[in-house]
Amino acid sequence: MKKVLFIASHRKDRAPGQRFRFEQYFEFLNANGYECELSYFLGEYEDRILYSKGKFFQKLSIVLKAAWIRWKNVRKRNQYSIIFIFREAFMTGSLFFEKKFRDSNAKLIFDFDDAIWHLDISKANRRFSFLKNPSKTGQIIKLCDMVFAGNSYLANYSKNFCERVVIIPTTIDTDEYIRIRKPETDTVTIGWSGSITTIKHFEFALPFLREIKKRYGDKIRIKVIGDASYRNSEFGITGIGWTKQDEIKELSDIDIGIMPLPDDEWAKGKCGLKGLQYMALEIPTIMSPVGVNTEIITDGINGFLASTTDEWVDKIGKLVDSKSLRTQMGTKARERVLQNYSVHAWQKEYLRYFDELTSHK
Repeated sequence: MKKVLFIASHRKDRAPGQRFRFEQYFEFLNANGYECELSYFLGEYEDRILYSKGKFFQKLSIVLKAAWIRWKNVRKRNQYSIIFIFREAFMTGSLFFEKKFRDSNAKLIFDFDDAIWHLDISKANRRFSFLKNPSKTGQIIKLCDMVFAGNSYLANYSKNFCERVVIIPTTIDTDEYIRIRKPETDTVTIGWSGSITTIKHFEFALPFLREIKKRYGDKIRIKVIGDASYRNSEFGITGIGWTKQDEIKELSDIDIGIMPLPDDEWAKGKCGLKGLQYMALEIPTIMSPVGVNTEIITDGINGFLASTTDEWVDKIGKLVDSKSLRTQMGTKARERVLQNYSVHAWQKEYLRYFDELTSHK
């Protein structure tokens, strides 16, 4: 049994990036000759502190704890065939731990799903931005034997630093993602799912949602999942916090899923996760035509792409007006995920790359 150490920030089933990039492959890898071990430093307590404003000394203690955990990883580094680094080993600009992992018997894989070489800091931690070093992403990639890039934009960046770059899209476990059918009502729910750090992207929806609300009034309802602190009195929105156990139930309540994004360098690195989640649950989906979204959606077939306010209003309106269109487009959406963005579609490729690395010493 070959041992793989997965280096990440969060505990299992906590962070979408980790869940949909590698955690959902653990069972398959374990059944095919790889013993998977996840090393993280953010538990429930650390989560609450890290994403709160202030609390300097508590946050300093988290950094010290993280350093101690990573040092323990370093001491055991020769026990592994592969060390898999998701985004970074440590939350500051230091490459100390990645360099230590490089100096081992293990092959190194770097995996990422965002344009993290651009600085993006949450509001709660902007005073600590001086600790960040976005340019270290390329330096980490240089140390690695292989890169798993979430899309072609990330892959093209990675090729500046590493010869072996493969595209592994963010994928959905379609055995788990089965829609829970809700009672029929006359109200159409337009939903957005994200997190505290991405709620700013929901704000891009407000101009077109304002027009939709004028047109349809109480026929439509707007739902925000992922940030329990979010409030918008204009639309009567009270954000719902994310939990793993309620994720599919809350998403299944959505009739139309939206993923608005700015057309900037950070957004180009996104891997379409929100849209893929909606689509896997047969929810008709509208996304901004930014980055990989244009590969996921064939406009008018398995979803819609919309740029301007007029386009968003027109396409949401078509879905609000036609239940049959919502059903038809939702069916095509799930088919797209099953064929191209599911764990089943990618698990053998995932395993093949692991085997390729470990067969060459």
